[in-house]
Amino acid sequence: MTESILNEGMDKETIKSEILKKLKRGFGKTLADATKDEIYKSVALTVRDLVVDRWADANRQEFEQRKKRLYYLSAEFLMGRALVNNMINLHLLDDYKDALEELGLSLDDIEIQESDAGLGNGGLGRLAACFLDSLSTLDLPVTGCSIRYEHGLFRQKIENGEQKEEDDSWLENGNIWEIPRPEDKVEVHYGGYIEEVWTDEGLKVNHADYTSIIAVPYDYPVIGYESRMPATLRLWSARAKTELDINYFNRGDYAKAVEESALIEAVSQILYPEDNHEQGRILRMKQFYFFSSASMQMLVNRHKQHYQDIYTLPDHYTVQINDTHPTYAIPEMLRILMDEENLKWDEAFDIVSRMFNYTNHTIMSEALERWNENMFRTLLPRIYTIVQTIDKRFRDLIWAKWPGDVNKLNELAIIGNGEIRMANLCIAVCGKVNGVSQLHGEIIKQSTFRDFYILYPDKFLGITNGITHRRWLAKANQPLTKLITAHIGDGFLRDYEEMNKVRSLLSNEEFLKDFAAVKRENKIRLRDHLYEKQGIEIDPDSIFDVQAKRLHEYKRQLLKIMHILHLYYALKRNPAADITPSTFLFAAKASPGYYRAREIIRLILAVSGLINNDPETREKLKVVFIENYGVSEAEILIPATDVSEQLSTAGLEASGTGNMKFMLNGAVTIGTLDGANVEIYNEVGKDNIFIFGATVDEIERIKKYGNYNSKQIYNQNPEIKLILDTFISRSLPVSGDRQFNDLFSALVDGGPGKNDAYFLLHDFESYDEAFSRMMKAYGDQDRWTRMAATNTAHSGIFFADRTIREYNDKVWGLEALNSESFPSGAEGE
Repeated sequence: MTESILNEGMDKETIKSEILKKLKRGFGKTLADATKDEIYKSVALTVRDLVVDRWADANRQEFEQRKKRLYYLSAEFLMGRALVNNMINLHLLDDYKDALEELGLSLDDIEIQESDAGLGNGGLGRLAACFLDSLSTLDLPVTGCSIRYEHGLFRQKIENGEQKEEDDSWLENGNIWEIPRPEDKVEVHYGGYIEEVWTDEGLKVNHADYTSIIAVPYDYPVIGYESRMPATLRLWSARAKTELDINYFNRGDYAKAVEESALIEAVSQILYPEDNHEQGRILRMKQFYFFSSASMQMLVNRHKQHYQDIYTLPDHYTVQINDTHPTYAIPEMLRILMDEENLKWDEAFDIVSRMFNYTNHTIMSEALERWNENMFRTLLPRIYTIVQTIDKRFRDLIWAKWPGDVNKLNELAIIGNGEIRMANLCIAVCGKVNGVSQLHGEIIKQSTFRDFYILYPDKFLGITNGITHRRWLAKANQPLTKLITAHIGDGFLRDYEEMNKVRSLLSNEEFLKDFAAVKRENKIRLRDHLYEKQGIEIDPDSIFDVQAKRLHEYKRQLLKIMHILHLYYALKRNPAADITPSTFLFAAKASPGYYRAREIIRLILAVSGLINNDPETREKLKVVFIENYGVSEAEILIPATDVSEQLSTAGLEASGTGNMKFMLNGAVTIGTLDGANVEIYNEVGKDNIFIFGATVDEIERIKKYGNYNSKQIYNQNPEIKLILDTFISRSLPVSGDRQFNDLFSALVDGGPGKNDAYFLLHDFESYDEAFSRMMKAYGDQDRWTRMAATNTAHSGIFFADRTIREYNDKVWGLEALNSESFPSGAEGE
């Protein structure tokens, strides 16, 4: 495949002409009087035209070739900005840069007009976005399904030393990439009651007195690298059946006239509404059923339109449940097949069990989604009766396997203790259940879902997550991309195994020198960005030590800030101490209702205030909290990072993908043997990573015997005592008089087996030892550069293209489009 075939006629002059036409015809403006937003949209529309042309042709060819399509259901798709990423994947980045420069425009200035799509929060959504890119790159048909959230999670502001949340109205200026599809709207039902009625066709189930929500789809084409098969991201927006009650309006009660509409449309208003109260939990349930139901209705409608025979659904579609949020799609598909297509239970269940697969993302039992049974029954009465039937039949299977074992029955059942257990439902029905790293795959078989594994040994497997290197290298780190391309060509952008060629450069002194120069260039870019955005000054000659991830106790940001205090006190005792000048960068959002996570952010900011304002330490230590971390911030932070902090308690991080992004960009990892860190260790070798802390087996032994006593460590280790006493000693600069008693108590109080749930104090000395080894290595810059380059050279195995090939070989069985069916250049004409 060549660039001329992909984008025939799209040279620099054509690009300039098309941009000016879009400005004039779309906005009635010339370049001289257009706003920045209008210029961005005009440029984006020229790119979108190329993507949509190819997309429309590919969708037609898919039906003609009768290819199987994947429906990838996820509550999140954290896409990031699309403009430059699409230019890269279309092989037009340099052409656009040159064209814009001749028009007196800067692509960097244009790109920042695009909002990050508020469709995700963390690794779950970013993984889903990477998968769409890779599926498209491999020309595999896919539709991603989610909600068109009108507001993202929140915009994070730091005020008075703590996190504040502001509205993330990412759609305020529209979304140039989406295409409304009102002709494909469907109706989703809630509430009401179920009645059985006899008809000429037998006993039928009737859902009566329900409330309706109209699901209106918006399609967002996602193009992979040199792809002929752009992916479709279908996002559902909630609308009231009647947006205005004219009777109330005519009486002058205008608020009442739109009240019902506003309540209904709340379903697609915001990502992850707070669920620490009943109304929030109800809204979340509505959200997850809303997009699951709409997506399954669409799938069946599409199938009937093109293939007619409902019994052939598994031949043409496979459905991946990404975490448990879309589990509702399973009983919803059963409802459609039985209530609307008149299939018998056994027929419907056979079809569903051959279509659905489930990806588990958590080892922590408290994070496995469960719903209150009464709320479920009230809100989704028909879905509840279907889940009841699945549960009854599954209980029969459990009882046959373990006769007389009531405890086993209650533990594995889908409905139990007044709850609906969504992971259990997925395992009972889905054909395959996968973990997201090799370690995670083993843990779910041997621990989390051990008895399910005994029941279904062939269902379980581990498939290690991956990242799209087009965004996280070609877009985020263009200097490194150019350096690698100059030495091995650009084949690695299409074929992940080509990245292995970088290994031959690890003894090339010229390459290593240029590699170090690229890292410094990226550190200067981050320095300038932080100064412009937050007014913070950082030193690019210091080591950039970064912990950037969702704020959760098990990810142990608290361990890192404890260690920074340890370094601070070492410098206070001895200002001449041999401590490498270091900038510690944190980036994280805490869920608004997660008090302890918010307190950890407050502590980080307080320690930052202490250290950065102390004349005895600020030349060697600096602590920075990056505000409102998201994809675009990550694209600047990650390429500049020297040290990647991956500190999760062993056995609790299913995989992680941030660790892979940092590795790809030449950061050296300090971390536990947890999640994909294990595989990074295996790839780069023990000399190119710094491992610390208790292993999974050691943690399990500690828990088994229940004799871990962090209070004893606190009392016997003067340094740890000094650090933790800082939390409550009023020595930290905070707003008001509120100290950090809760964090102190969580680490020390409660007695053996009940305190320090994530083993921070247990792993502290091991971390300190690994950190010292790491600083010594950094002191030898030639050695460090080779270590960093080794990480980049071994990162290819963690590219999402490899992950998708593995899913396809082991789970989905998709086929790429036959490229011969595309006339040369046709999709761009």
